[in-house]
Amino acid sequence: MEIKLIERLALGAFVGCFVVMLVMVLGSYAAGPENVSFSGLEVINAFLGSIVVGWAFSLSGLIYEKEEVPFPLQVIFQMAIGMGVLFAMAVYLQWMPISLGIGPIITWVVIACIFAAVFWLGFYIYYALEARSINKKLGL
Repeated sequence: MEIKLIERLALGAFVGCFVVMLVMVLGSYAAGPENVSFSGLEVINAFLGSIVVGWAFSLSGLIYEKEEVPFPLQVIFQMAIGMGVLFAMAVYLQWMPISLGIGPIITWVVIACIFAAVFWLGFYIYYALEARSINKKLGL
């Protein structure tokens, strides 16, 4: 169990950092790299905040091991925990532009939901293919 927990923490930290760096790169590219500058504090906050958010999504994924919980509730549980932590970190670290009004907030939330859905779907497909491969090897 300890190894599995360490693996989940490592994967959550990796995916969290990857997503935040991807967003920072895409944002910089969209604005023009010469027009964007990140301070050391912003990079540190992005790094640490992304790890916390990655852990929230990764650890809440343990719900999928509870077979007695219906699959749709498992998805809702994981997304509620992960997105709740993401939004809390986004407000705390000022990733979400709350001072600019409701429009940018809605845009930020929609983009965050799209990223979460794409990554969730990617993991779902990966694990479904892994299960199919294992079943094939077992002759099931």
